[in-house]
Amino acid sequence: MTITTWDSRAARENWRKLLDAATTGRSDIVITRHGQPAAALIAYEDYLALQEELDELRAARRAEETVAAWRAAPSMARPWTEVEAELVARDLLDAEP
Repeated sequence: MTITTWDSRAARENWRKLLDAATTGRSDIVITRHGQPAAALIAYEDYLALQEELDELRAARRAEETVAAWRAAPSMARPWTEVEAELVARDLLDAEP
């Protein structure tokens, strides 16, 4: 698979061309901002195939950020029973029988 890199300004000016390239599967597109990779443009079918893995990757990243925040300020942690009661009150978690 070919990977093509475009800076954000050129990508904006050539959006249709980039979209066509990604849609046909001829190339994956990496869009940079200030010289750093910022986003990737892939075919929608590929995105659908990767959706579950993306969800797991993003959840793992959020978990790592949460652990890092806790390590930086452990006194801000709350007991699970308090968090659970709040989630149940907001109807985001079923109450245990």
